[in-house]
Amino acid sequence: MSEENAATENQDQPVLSVQKIYTRDISFENPNAPEVFMNSENSPKIELNLGVNNRQINDELWEVSLKVTVLARNSENEEVVFEIEAEQAGLFYIKNVSEEDMPTVLGINCPSIIFPYTRQVISQLTIDGGFVPLMLEPFNFAAAFQQGQEQQQTTH
Repeated sequence: MSEENAATENQDQPVLSVQKIYTRDISFENPNAPEVFMNSENSPKIELNLGVNNRQINDELWEVSLKVTVLARNSENEEVVFEIEAEQAGLFYIKNVSEEDMPTVLGINCPSIIFPYTRQVISQLTIDGGFVPLMLEPFNFAAAFQQGQEQQQTTH
């Protein structure tokens, strides 16, 4: 194979490159401090919601964001222990990815790259709020994406 053919072949390869990971929005509320620390013998009940959004910036740049909301309530009296909203985003250079594969890249690959950063932010916020670190369990974006695709097919 000549060098020209190899260079042309490489130019057609799919590319996914992280340009930047950043925090878009962050909020921590500890509405019942300091009293909440005095009766913190039980582990709080945790409600967790996770959402993924994306938007195209130009032909080859995409912003993908991962929004996590956490609501921790006292398991005995339902009083709010803390509430977190965090949106972590990434700017991704994506080239030579087929239109058919783009939803998978934007819905699985990119959020999987962002998730460890989001997990760290959530953990640090709970520590800074005076609580034990909240470690988010690993999340299967592929399974969630597949489930979303199946739900879309059944509603159409």
